[in-house]
Amino acid sequence: MENEYVLETRELTKEFKGFVAVRNVDLKVRRGTIHALIGPNGAGKTTCFNLLTRFLQPTRGRIFYKSRDITGARAAAVARMGLVRSFQISAVFPHLSVLENVRVALQRHRGESYDFWRPQNILGSFNGRARELMHSVGLSAFEDTVAVELPYGRKRALEIATTLALDPEVMLLDEPTAGMTHEDVGRIAALIRTAAQHRTVLMVEHNLSVVADLCHYITVLARGEILAQGDYETVSRNPEVIQAYLGQGDG
Repeated sequence: MENEYVLETRELTKEFKGFVAVRNVDLKVRRGTIHALIGPNGAGKTTCFNLLTRFLQPTRGRIFYKSRDITGARAAAVARMGLVRSFQISAVFPHLSVLENVRVALQRHRGESYDFWRPQNILGSFNGRARELMHSVGLSAFEDTVAVELPYGRKRALEIATTLALDPEVMLLDEPTAGMTHEDVGRIAALIRTAAQHRTVLMVEHNLSVVADLCHYITVLARGEILAQGDYETVSRNPEVIQAYLGQGDG
């Protein structure tokens, strides 16, 4: 029987010169769910993301993706396996158009180099799928807009489109609604829900209303350790979680 958990950690720990940023974290992300990683500032959320996507090496503990131990794998290899962190690999060409950015991501997914000098008819073979992705995130009207000129919320939509172009099985989103207007938050939340229909999403998010609305399961970190886990109703009523957010607040 296939493991119901697509991503797991066991006693995951990261120390920086005596400071323990993540301590003995046992995380289990179920296939086909939207799973939130939340906690006060300094809780270890970003460090945890960096460990999962192999930008950091753990001090101890193991990471498993689809039951495969990826603790020693390189970041690029993990991405090729289908574990992709958004907002890291995307919008890397601010002076290319929206269409060109999505097309670059599609080239990468197919294992082709970024050969901008290739004949236009070859590059154009990516246009159909690129436009489908742009339409799915509401960017059809911005096809020729240079990425750097996009409004902030639309830039995030472009980042989601370029991530989806890589066809990830697990999509990791690092604060996808940070700094957005209410309208943009609603738009990005809808995009995440749509993207999650055929994949697993793990997200770090500070906006608890977004977490409550979107997420099936929540892991709360505080001072690098798991404080609580469960659905939103369960964790929001946990006295330790309330204290972590409303008490000291410095994580």
